[in-house]
Amino acid sequence: MGDLTGRTVVITGASSGIGLAAAVEMAGRGAGTVLVGRNPARLEAAAAAVQQAGGRAPAAYRSDFAKLDDVHVLVDHLRQRYNRIDVLANNAGGLVRGHRITADGFEETLQTNHLAAFLLSSLLREQLRGGRIINTASVAHAAGALDPGDLRGTRGRGAWRQYCSAKQANILFAAEAARRWPDIMSAAYHPGYVRSRFGSWLGIPVVSKAVPFARTPQQGADTLVWLAATPTSQLTSGGYYVDRKLSRPMRETADPALAARLWEESLTAVGLG
Repeated sequence: MGDLTGRTVVITGASSGIGLAAAVEMAGRGAGTVLVGRNPARLEAAAAAVQQAGGRAPAAYRSDFAKLDDVHVLVDHLRQRYNRIDVLANNAGGLVRGHRITADGFEETLQTNHLAAFLLSSLLREQLRGGRIINTASVAHAAGALDPGDLRGTRGRGAWRQYCSAKQANILFAAEAARRWPDIMSAAYHPGYVRSRFGSWLGIPVVSKAVPFARTPQQGADTLVWLAATPTSQLTSGGYYVDRKLSRPMRETADPALAARLWEESLTAVGLG
């Protein structure tokens, strides 16, 4: 992987797990990291860890992606501070227990995993020209049943199915962004099953630690860092990567028509259509 000195990298969900591991690694490679997280205490601790790795304090912003207003506030801060963003790692998200609807009117898992990232990326379009967007997806997308016409989640498919559908959306978004924004390298990747706070979303915090094949956050972040640091000439924009290798998504997740429909519905949902 190449050097990241002089590059500005924005990482959402950076206060723990994969996001924090990626921030530490990229800061060690010289990147100017920008951390985005929901929990103030964890965000402060993450900033200290990244500073130790990179030798300078990272910028850190609290933002709750269950509130689209928070995304707009975050964008205002980023636009004021950065004319260019080299990498936007859309890593925030998780699985929300039960069937929750946000104040914006959308199913919470789909909003925090997809719609907030879609809005953030769209509003930072100018800053990202010539840069990269990297979405943290999952092999779980294979069990998804995404319906772009029901982003509000009114049909209530269950927490796990909604999560899988949101991971479908991450992959479809990356593919469609590559077609609509050719001046930005876009990709999605599967980090593997990682020992992290993910299990807490299920109400059983030890689940991740109990699985013997679970990866460390550092191992889970490896492909993210690789996609950020590898020359774009060696990457396929719009691709879905597993362990640094280009892979084909399962089922209709590879369908350009579904990706285009999701894009249009997402624009309308976040007020940009």
